[in-house]
Amino acid sequence: MKSIAVLTSGGDAPGMNAAIRAVTRTALTRGWDVYGVQHGFAGLMSGDLKKMGPRDVGGIIQQGGTVLGSARAPEFKSEEGRKKALRHLNQLGIEGLVVIGGNGSQTGGEALFKMGFPVVGVASTIDNDLVGSEITIGVDTALNIALEAIDRLKVTASSHNRAFLVEVMGRDCGYLALMSGIAGGAEAILIPEMEKTPAEVAEILKSAYAKGKAHAIIVVAEGCTNNADELIKYFKEREAELGFEIRAIQLGHVQRGGTPGAFDRLLATRLGAAAVKSLDRGEYGVIVGLNKGQITTTPYTEVTGKHKSLDLGLMDLAKELDG
Repeated sequence: MKSIAVLTSGGDAPGMNAAIRAVTRTALTRGWDVYGVQHGFAGLMSGDLKKMGPRDVGGIIQQGGTVLGSARAPEFKSEEGRKKALRHLNQLGIEGLVVIGGNGSQTGGEALFKMGFPVVGVASTIDNDLVGSEITIGVDTALNIALEAIDRLKVTASSHNRAFLVEVMGRDCGYLALMSGIAGGAEAILIPEMEKTPAEVAEILKSAYAKGKAHAIIVVAEGCTNNADELIKYFKEREAELGFEIRAIQLGHVQRGGTPGAFDRLLATRLGAAAVKSLDRGEYGVIVGLNKGQITTTPYTEVTGKHKSLDLGLMDLAKELDG
């Protein structure tokens, strides 16, 4: 193999740039050419690829987001769209592709692999819902951003005897809500994997007030049926019964935009380098992830279309810790 391309796709995640840097420099040390694909699969179809050298990825390891950009590419779901992508790759003599992203991105990578092109995926999504890696690039940073917000909200909540509903990202996976809720000492955690009704949450708020607490924090995953908007409407109508004034905060994309922490920079560097090594040894159609402290590869057939399960025993732990 003498030439590869690298792209980022889907939602950006803190640490993606560190992965791009690792892929580029690990490949360059092997004497390969490296092309950066602009704007994900959309750029692959339009032929928007740029040859990169070591200086092109200098100074990006600490940057959030992705210097290659990301964009929606509905046309890529069609065979005709994928043929366009393959044509541009073949015209440039590119022999392998590294796809940095989450579930949707790796589904796209698998589609190209099934058409005969060597593809290796790198597990990167703040949702941490991708099978094949216990933790994915961006999760640790996004989690710490959510935790800092919860800590800050707890201070102002105590000052005004308020309850805050804090909605965090995660799509259909409750990982960020569960972990930030436990680490932040939340009174209640709502996740898609274990829903609570508004009435059940109201009882938790009443109990917290009766215990003499100066505040209450409810962490809600965005994928819940009863999201922050629905819950705040329900509670506002019953505020007098609850004891607390109620406020809602949706953290949204604030969680994506952080400077990657040490863990995500190291994870992204390890996974990016491992992806190049996988291509070098001829192991294609896999994603590179972290499992039991080791860098591993998992076939696309065991990844795409699957959903990672949460340890719901942690919900019991959160309940035990609520005093």
